Amino acid sequence: MKKQHQENKTDEDSWRENSIIEYSYLVKHIAARFAMRLPSSVFFDELVSAGSLGLIDAVDKFDPSKHVSLKTYAQYRIKGAILDELRSMDTYSRSMRKKIQDITKAVKVIEDQKGSAATDDEICEELGVSLETYYDMLTNIHGASVLSLDEFIKTKKNDTYSKTRFQSGIKGCDNPADSFDKEEFKFILAQAIKTLSKKEQIVVSLYYFDELTLKEIGEVLTLTESRICQIHTAILVKLKARLQDYFN
Repeated sequence: MKKQHQENKTDEDSWRENSIIEYSYLVKHIAARFAMRLPSSVFFDELVSAGSLGLIDAVDKFDPSKHVSLKTYAQYRIKGAILDELRSMDTYSRSMRKKIQDITKAVKVIEDQKGSAATDDEICEELGVSLETYYDMLTNIHGASVLSLDEFIKTKKNDTYSKTRFQSGIKGCDNPADSFDKEEFKFILAQAIKTLSKKEQIVVSLYYFDELTLKEIGEVLTLTESRICQIHTAILVKLKARLQDYFN
């Protein structure tokens, strides 16, 4: 009996080691995709380190009876670990947070009053700035840190939605790690996205579903990368404004 237990333990250790080695390529692949979207201040090695911990965690927690496949589960855990690492860096300055709050407030005021989506011109009027200044604000916000809707959405406890990824909501993937009513969230999120312009909806789809970089999206839409950065940032701020009531 003792010998059989030792053999099982050896088999488990061997499977664990082989699995980590087999899927280690996912860490660099996913980290590289993140790096293409990040400012130069974020080091690639930090993303790989965080992703590696996510892979190990996935292997250790993998349950064949609950998870579709180890590869799929590992990808989810690696992305989550990298996002958590980026979140912990918290690179937004106080002035940058103030800009985000001001734009979010302006969008909410406009949309509460008119009952429809706020346009760029209306946002500028509410902020009391020119269109050029508004676009500069969006560019600066985007360049300050990695932007993900995860950073903008807060729970009722004012914590980041660590278990829910905006990307998960878009793709509709079912993962046992989620501990909340995803269907309700997905419905609210889908309704909010429908209020975006056609171009903004395309950017959401290409960025979060197809995982294209902002540069690649620019090539698809025949726009500059900087303009896509502005559109992407505006999308996040608008969705934050529209989801605030749900989370509050």
